[in-house]
Amino acid sequence: MIRSLGLTKVYGSVTALDHVDLDIPDGCVFGLVGPNGAGKSTLLEVLAGLRGPTSGTFEIDVAADERSLLPDTPHFEPWLNAREVVELALQLSRGSADPTRIDEVLALTGLANAADRRIGGFSRGMLQRLGLATAVVARPRLIMLDEPASALDPQGRREVLDLVAALRGDATVVFSSHILSDVQEVCDRVAILDQGKVLFQGQLDELLVGKATPRITVHLASPSESASALLREQSWVREVNETQPGVLVIDTRSMTEAQDFLVPILAQANCRVASITPEEVTLEDAFLELTK
Repeated sequence: MIRSLGLTKVYGSVTALDHVDLDIPDGCVFGLVGPNGAGKSTLLEVLAGLRGPTSGTFEIDVAADERSLLPDTPHFEPWLNAREVVELALQLSRGSADPTRIDEVLALTGLANAADRRIGGFSRGMLQRLGLATAVVARPRLIMLDEPASALDPQGRREVLDLVAALRGDATVVFSSHILSDVQEVCDRVAILDQGKVLFQGQLDELLVGKATPRITVHLASPSESASALLREQSWVREVNETQPGVLVIDTRSMTEAQDFLVPILAQANCRVASITPEEVTLEDAFLELTK
């Protein structure tokens, strides 16, 4: 759906995008993650045609009238009501308005009861919901969402994530967020940006397996200096931290070796073990490891 080669955007002395190469398949939910200032919003604006690149190229295999962009802070004319805003978005995209579709997306985004209210009195979260309604009302094939859940309460975030997940296969969704758990939940491919550069791009499973350090938490019945010392001598152990008395957090190079050798080492140290818990690798773990 989207391919870019060497995509670069420079503002004066600031390089917002630095030779970004992307390959986003049709029908996937693609996550863009990165710290503030990483270039996520700039990348979406360039792909949407709102800004021109300084250099590099990109191609999007869908017509311009089948693309939509939800900016991180959507703004609308305050004297319009929610229904009129969504109707206008549909007319601009398709040339005609289907009342049933308008009602459908207002309900999907939780605005059915506020459809006839003027939006000048809407909260930030309600404006975010309205922006999402305008982005999906025309059923575009490419939907670009810049921090779509940033201003929403937990229930609103849940509804947005469910809607994004439901779009998989029917549309290609490029989803930017600093809430890493949201990206991990709904995206099947990710790109991690930092200072305008792509540090990783690919399947989420590949990132979680290949980039983050496997970790095990061991709870002992009593503190044991000998256990920590023995573990630090092992080639498969990267780091051992006693986060509190009797609790060891072990970063490993190989979860397979840890499974084979951890228990014998604890037995050698005469430890009484209360529990051994492998920690699930998260997108946040991988992200911190890549950007540290």
